[in-house]
Amino acid sequence: MASSKTIYVTQPELPPLEEFLPYLRQIWDTRLLSNGGPFHQMLEAALCDYLGVRHISLFTNATIALVTALQSLRIAGEVITTPYSFVATAHSLMWNGIKPVFVDVDPVTLNMDPARIEAAITPQTTAILPIHCYGTPCDVEAIQRIADDYNLKVIYDAAHAFGVRREEAGELRSILNHGDLSVLSFHATKVFNTFEGGAIICPDAKTKQRIDHLKNFGFVNETTVVATGINGKMSEFNAALGLVQLKHVDGHIARRGAIAARYRELLADVPGVRTLAQPSGATPNNSYFPILVGAGHALGRDGLYKHLREQGVAGRRYFHPLISDFPMYRNLPSADPARLPVARAAADQVLCLPIYPALQDADVERIAGLVRESAVAVEQPLLLAA
Repeated sequence: MASSKTIYVTQPELPPLEEFLPYLRQIWDTRLLSNGGPFHQMLEAALCDYLGVRHISLFTNATIALVTALQSLRIAGEVITTPYSFVATAHSLMWNGIKPVFVDVDPVTLNMDPARIEAAITPQTTAILPIHCYGTPCDVEAIQRIADDYNLKVIYDAAHAFGVRREEAGELRSILNHGDLSVLSFHATKVFNTFEGGAIICPDAKTKQRIDHLKNFGFVNETTVVATGINGKMSEFNAALGLVQLKHVDGHIARRGAIAARYRELLADVPGVRTLAQPSGATPNNSYFPILVGAGHALGRDGLYKHLREQGVAGRRYFHPLISDFPMYRNLPSADPARLPVARAAADQVLCLPIYPALQDADVERIAGLVRESAVAVEQPLLLAA
């Protein structure tokens, strides 16, 4: 029997309304709505402190931030990226007139496979655009070595990686400090949201200044325009929400961790189902809970997806289809399915289960039970082995 309510793959987390109202009152009193107002400046400072980064530039959304990040580094020609991501990763390249070059992913992390990058480099290659998939850190050292050898820029799509830290030199450091730039998403579905929003992590003040100009039409002052910028500014409403959200985000991440741990416990040894390995030496944010459903599961991925929906559980096949399968990309030579076997297998098997702080323990138990009870008794090998 299906539940009377639908459980979605995620649910936006919002703070108590009474905590937000004083910020709204100040906005009403000052009439400062945009253009780098006080809440905007306060949130940039607070996020630098929380995330352990030097500089940050807030944006209206992460897609505009990606487009601007590429412009700020004057990227052109070809950029090597992953087909296993949300379409905005590749769309940001196309908006800049840049040709995406897709390479396959690692079967364990589902991040871009560094071993595939070097072979894809041509004289037209100017940058690498990886994603920390589901918040699992990329092999940043291997990617940086390749970038250094070929004089390439590295821009990380870090939409999933808010708050993710990794052990480096005996201490936990933000994954966002790697590469030339990292781009965050504060969309409603993310671990930390500002209704809608995003940001670029900048290594130095000069880079941040250029990015700040680009997101404000290229204006330096009232009469001086230095670049063909865009309107990518975050509003005071979004920034105010971010300041309140930041007070609660540690609790939200901890709750996600507890849900993920329970899923792993309940789904251990389920025939045909694999959970992704926990990143070694890193503090995950559990932004998603993907499982890979192989041939050993009685229903298969799409059958399980349908079965869960019939029971009021709206999982998501995230990422399916591959970016390289969409019409604007599939004629690229690098989109050839034969070149992307691991990414294709992942897209055919992945199913993200609901995970968000307000998800009840009883619902976690029921969802895992539906996955387990619909599996077969005899395990068969997965296409993607750990």
